[in-house]
Amino acid sequence: MKRIMLEVAYDGTNYCGWQVQPNGITVQEVLNRHLSELLHESVETIGASRTDAGVHALGNVAVFDTNARMPGEKISYALNQRLPEDIRIQMSKEVGADFHPRYRVSEKTYEYRILNRRFPVPTERFYSHFTYIPMDIEKMRKAGEYLLGEHDFKSFCGSGAQVKTTVRTIHGFSVERENDLITMRITGSGFLYNMVRILAGTLMEIGGGAYPPEKIREILAARDRKAAGPTAPARGLTLIKIDYKNGKEEE
Repeated sequence: MKRIMLEVAYDGTNYCGWQVQPNGITVQEVLNRHLSELLHESVETIGASRTDAGVHALGNVAVFDTNARMPGEKISYALNQRLPEDIRIQMSKEVGADFHPRYRVSEKTYEYRILNRRFPVPTERFYSHFTYIPMDIEKMRKAGEYLLGEHDFKSFCGSGAQVKTTVRTIHGFSVERENDLITMRITGSGFLYNMVRILAGTLMEIGGGAYPPEKIREILAARDRKAAGPTAPARGLTLIKIDYKNGKEEE
Protein backbone atom coordinates (compact mmCIF):
# COMPACT_ATOMS: atom_id res chain seq x y z
CA MET A 1 0.00 0.00 0.00
CA LYS A 2 1.30 3.46 -0.89
CA ARG A 3 -0.05 6.99 -0.55
CA ILE A 4 -0.25 9.26 -3.59
CA MET A 5 -0.60 13.04 -3.50
CA LEU A 6 -2.39 14.92 -6.28
CA GLU A 7 -2.29 18.63 -7.04
CA VAL A 8 -5.71 19.33 -8.52
CA ALA A 9 -6.91 22.26 -10.65
CA TYR A 10 -10.57 22.68 -11.51
CA ASP A 11 -13.22 25.04 -12.78
CA GLY A 12 -15.85 24.79 -10.04
CA THR A 13 -18.72 26.19 -12.11
CA ASN A 14 -20.43 22.85 -12.78
CA TYR A 15 -19.78 21.23 -9.40
CA CYS A 16 -21.47 21.28 -6.01
CA GLY A 17 -18.14 21.88 -4.33
CA TRP A 18 -15.31 19.52 -3.53
CA GLN A 19 -16.76 17.09 -1.00
CA VAL A 20 -18.93 14.12 -1.96
CA GLN A 21 -22.59 14.79 -1.19
CA PRO A 22 -25.98 13.37 -2.18
CA ASN A 23 -27.31 16.60 -3.71
CA GLY A 24 -25.14 16.83 -6.81
CA ILE A 25 -21.90 15.99 -8.55
CA THR A 26 -18.66 17.09 -6.87
CA VAL A 27 -14.98 17.24 -7.77
CA GLN A 28 -14.08 14.56 -5.22
CA GLU A 29 -16.75 12.22 -6.58
CA VAL A 30 -15.38 12.55 -10.12
CA LEU A 31 -11.82 11.94 -8.95
CA ASN A 32 -12.84 8.88 -6.91
CA ARG A 33 -14.72 7.35 -9.83
CA HIS A 34 -12.01 7.82 -12.44
CA LEU A 35 -9.20 6.76 -10.10
CA SER A 36 -11.12 3.59 -9.22
CA GLU A 37 -11.58 2.80 -12.91
CA LEU A 38 -7.94 3.57 -13.72
CA LEU A 39 -6.40 1.55 -10.88
CA HIS A 40 -9.03 -1.26 -10.81
CA GLU A 41 -9.70 -0.86 -7.09
CA SER A 42 -11.92 1.25 -4.87
CA VAL A 43 -10.29 4.63 -4.29
CA GLU A 44 -11.36 7.32 -1.81
CA THR A 45 -9.51 10.63 -1.95
CA ILE A 46 -8.96 12.99 0.99
CA GLY A 47 -8.88 16.68 0.08
CA ALA A 48 -6.97 19.51 1.72
CA SER A 49 -9.63 22.16 1.12
CA ARG A 50 -13.33 21.40 0.86
CA THR A 51 -14.18 24.24 -1.50
CA ASP A 52 -17.79 25.35 -1.93
CA ALA A 53 -19.97 25.07 -5.02
CA GLY A 54 -18.72 27.37 -7.76
CA VAL A 55 -15.28 27.96 -6.20
CA HIS A 56 -12.29 27.27 -8.45
CA ALA A 57 -8.82 25.87 -7.72
CA LEU A 58 -5.40 25.94 -9.33
CA GLY A 59 -3.68 23.99 -6.59
CA ASN A 60 -5.96 22.03 -4.27
CA VAL A 61 -4.33 18.92 -2.83
CA ALA A 62 -5.69 15.41 -2.34
CA VAL A 63 -4.24 12.06 -1.31
CA PHE A 64 -5.35 8.45 -1.70
CA ASP A 65 -4.02 5.00 -0.85
CA THR A 66 -3.50 2.36 -3.49
CA ASN A 67 -2.03 -1.09 -4.08
CA ALA A 68 -1.53 -0.34 -7.78
CA ARG A 69 1.96 -0.74 -9.22
CA MET A 70 1.74 2.36 -11.40
CA PRO A 71 4.44 4.89 -10.35
CA GLY A 72 3.05 7.89 -8.50
CA GLU A 73 4.36 10.44 -10.99
CA LYS A 74 2.69 8.61 -13.89
CA ILE A 75 -0.80 8.66 -12.37
CA SER A 76 -1.34 12.33 -13.30
CA TYR A 77 -0.80 11.57 -17.01
CA ALA A 78 -3.08 8.53 -17.02
CA LEU A 79 -5.80 10.18 -14.94
CA ASN A 80 -5.92 13.32 -17.09
CA GLN A 81 -6.77 11.11 -20.07
CA ARG A 82 -10.01 10.16 -18.30
CA LEU A 83 -11.07 13.32 -16.47
CA PRO A 84 -13.49 15.91 -17.88
CA GLU A 85 -11.89 19.06 -19.27
CA ASP A 86 -12.77 21.16 -16.22
CA ILE A 87 -10.60 19.03 -13.88
CA ARG A 88 -6.88 18.51 -14.43
CA ILE A 89 -4.15 16.98 -12.26
CA GLN A 90 -1.09 19.24 -12.20
CA MET A 91 1.21 16.83 -10.37
CA SER A 92 1.17 13.42 -8.72
CA LYS A 93 3.77 11.77 -6.51
CA GLU A 94 4.20 9.22 -3.76
CA VAL A 95 4.31 10.63 -0.22
CA GLY A 96 4.75 9.14 3.23
CA ALA A 97 1.94 7.03 4.65
CA ASP A 98 1.44 9.57 7.44
CA PHE A 99 0.94 12.56 5.12
CA HIS A 100 -2.52 14.07 5.64
CA PRO A 101 -3.43 17.11 3.49
CA ARG A 102 -5.61 18.74 6.15
CA TYR A 103 -3.52 18.07 9.26
CA ARG A 104 -0.08 18.91 7.88
CA VAL A 105 1.11 22.45 8.68
CA SER A 106 0.56 24.57 5.59
CA GLU A 107 -0.12 27.99 4.12
CA LYS A 108 -3.05 28.45 1.77
CA THR A 109 -3.32 31.25 -0.76
CA TYR A 110 -6.65 32.39 -2.19
CA GLU A 111 -7.53 35.03 -4.76
CA TYR A 112 -10.81 36.88 -5.10
CA ARG A 113 -11.45 38.63 -8.43
CA ILE A 114 -13.78 41.61 -8.87
CA LEU A 115 -14.82 42.99 -12.25
CA ASN A 116 -15.32 46.71 -11.60
CA ARG A 117 -16.78 48.55 -14.58
CA ARG A 118 -20.03 50.00 -15.91
CA PHE A 119 -21.33 46.76 -17.44
CA PRO A 120 -20.40 43.08 -16.98
CA VAL A 121 -18.33 41.08 -19.47
CA PRO A 122 -19.88 37.69 -20.35
CA THR A 123 -16.55 35.83 -20.49
CA GLU A 124 -15.82 36.81 -16.87
CA ARG A 125 -19.18 35.80 -15.45
CA PHE A 126 -17.97 32.49 -13.94
CA TYR A 127 -14.58 33.73 -12.72
CA SER A 128 -15.16 37.11 -11.09
CA HIS A 129 -17.78 39.05 -9.16
CA PHE A 130 -19.15 42.05 -11.03
CA THR A 131 -19.91 45.38 -9.41
CA TYR A 132 -20.45 48.77 -11.06
CA ILE A 133 -19.81 50.64 -7.79
CA PRO A 134 -16.37 52.31 -8.06
CA MET A 135 -13.84 50.60 -5.80
CA ASP A 136 -11.10 52.51 -3.97
CA ILE A 137 -8.31 49.92 -3.77
CA GLU A 138 -6.19 52.11 -1.48
CA LYS A 139 -8.95 51.90 1.14
CA MET A 140 -9.13 48.14 0.59
CA ARG A 141 -5.36 47.83 1.04
CA LYS A 142 -5.48 49.87 4.25
CA ALA A 143 -8.30 47.70 5.59
CA GLY A 144 -6.32 44.57 4.74
CA GLU A 145 -3.44 45.71 6.95
CA TYR A 146 -5.67 45.22 9.99
CA LEU A 147 -6.14 41.56 9.04
CA LEU A 148 -2.45 40.67 9.15
CA GLY A 149 -1.24 38.57 12.04
CA GLU A 150 -3.14 36.41 14.51
CA HIS A 151 -6.74 37.40 15.25
CA ASP A 152 -10.03 35.88 16.29
CA PHE A 153 -11.93 35.84 12.99
CA LYS A 154 -15.26 34.76 14.45
CA SER A 155 -16.97 37.74 12.76
CA PHE A 156 -15.78 36.36 9.41
CA CYS A 157 -16.94 32.77 9.96
CA GLY A 158 -20.03 31.40 8.24
CA SER A 159 -22.76 29.80 10.33
CA GLY A 160 -22.58 26.06 10.86
CA ALA A 161 -18.79 25.85 11.16
CA GLN A 162 -17.57 23.22 13.61
CA VAL A 163 -14.10 24.26 14.76
CA LYS A 164 -12.20 24.21 18.04
CA THR A 165 -11.12 27.82 17.68
CA THR A 166 -11.85 30.74 15.37
CA VAL A 167 -8.34 32.17 15.83
CA ARG A 168 -6.37 32.21 12.57
CA THR A 169 -3.16 33.83 11.29
CA ILE A 170 -2.96 35.85 8.07
CA HIS A 171 0.56 36.10 6.67
CA GLY A 172 -0.04 38.11 3.53
CA PHE A 173 -2.64 40.32 1.90
CA SER A 174 -2.63 42.38 -1.29
CA VAL A 175 -5.03 44.20 -3.62
CA GLU A 176 -4.07 44.96 -7.21
CA ARG A 177 -5.96 46.49 -10.10
CA GLU A 178 -5.33 45.91 -13.80
CA ASN A 179 -7.75 47.83 -16.00
CA ASP A 180 -11.22 46.78 -14.80
CA LEU A 181 -10.12 43.73 -12.81
CA ILE A 182 -9.35 43.92 -9.09
CA THR A 183 -7.58 40.95 -7.51
CA MET A 184 -7.39 40.39 -3.76
CA ARG A 185 -4.84 37.79 -2.64
CA ILE A 186 -4.70 36.43 0.91
CA THR A 187 -2.34 33.89 2.46
CA GLY A 188 -2.83 32.25 5.84
CA SER A 189 -2.21 29.17 7.93
CA GLY A 190 -5.87 28.27 7.76
CA PHE A 191 -9.29 29.70 6.98
CA LEU A 192 -12.72 29.33 8.54
CA TYR A 193 -15.86 28.36 6.66
CA ASN A 194 -16.64 31.12 4.10
CA MET A 195 -13.95 33.31 5.71
CA VAL A 196 -12.32 34.53 2.49
CA ARG A 197 -15.68 35.28 0.85
CA ILE A 198 -16.88 37.23 3.91
CA LEU A 199 -13.59 39.14 3.97
CA ALA A 200 -14.04 39.92 0.28
CA GLY A 201 -17.61 41.09 0.80
CA THR A 202 -16.55 43.31 3.70
CA LEU A 203 -13.59 44.80 1.83
CA MET A 204 -15.81 45.57 -1.15
CA GLU A 205 -18.11 47.56 1.16
CA ILE A 206 -15.08 49.49 2.39
CA GLY A 207 -13.80 49.97 -1.16
CA GLY A 208 -17.22 51.26 -2.18
CA GLY A 209 -17.23 53.85 0.60
CA ALA A 210 -19.73 52.30 3.02
CA TYR A 211 -17.17 52.19 5.85
CA PRO A 212 -13.66 53.51 6.54
CA PRO A 213 -10.78 51.00 6.57
CA GLU A 214 -10.57 51.22 10.37
CA LYS A 215 -13.97 49.50 10.54
CA ILE A 216 -12.09 46.18 10.31
CA ARG A 217 -10.79 46.60 13.88
CA GLU A 218 -14.33 47.07 15.16
CA ILE A 219 -15.58 44.04 13.22
CA LEU A 220 -12.80 41.82 14.56
CA ALA A 221 -13.45 42.97 18.13
CA ALA A 222 -17.19 42.26 17.83
CA ARG A 223 -16.66 38.51 17.27
CA ASP A 224 -20.12 38.51 15.67
CA ARG A 225 -20.92 37.48 12.08
CA LYS A 226 -23.56 40.21 11.88
CA ALA A 227 -20.85 42.86 12.28
CA ALA A 228 -19.12 41.94 9.02
CA GLY A 229 -20.20 42.47 5.43
CA PRO A 230 -22.00 40.05 3.09
CA THR A 231 -20.58 36.77 1.82
CA ALA A 232 -19.22 37.47 -1.66
CA PRO A 233 -20.34 35.07 -4.44
CA ALA A 234 -18.36 31.86 -4.87
CA ARG A 235 -17.51 32.40 -8.54
CA GLY A 236 -14.91 35.08 -7.76
CA LEU A 237 -12.87 32.81 -5.50
CA THR A 238 -9.94 30.59 -6.50
CA LEU A 239 -7.69 28.47 -4.29
CA ILE A 240 -4.30 29.31 -5.80
CA LYS A 241 -1.92 27.02 -3.90
CA ILE A 242 -1.14 25.15 -0.70
CA ASP A 243 2.43 25.21 0.62
CA TYR A 244 3.25 22.47 3.11
CA LYS A 245 5.70 22.89 5.98
CA ASN A 246 7.40 20.30 8.15
CA GLY A 247 5.48 18.83 11.04
CA LYS A 248 1.78 18.40 11.77
CA GLU A 249 -1.01 20.25 13.45
CA GLU A 250 -4.46 19.38 14.65
CA GLU A 251 -7.46 20.52 12.64
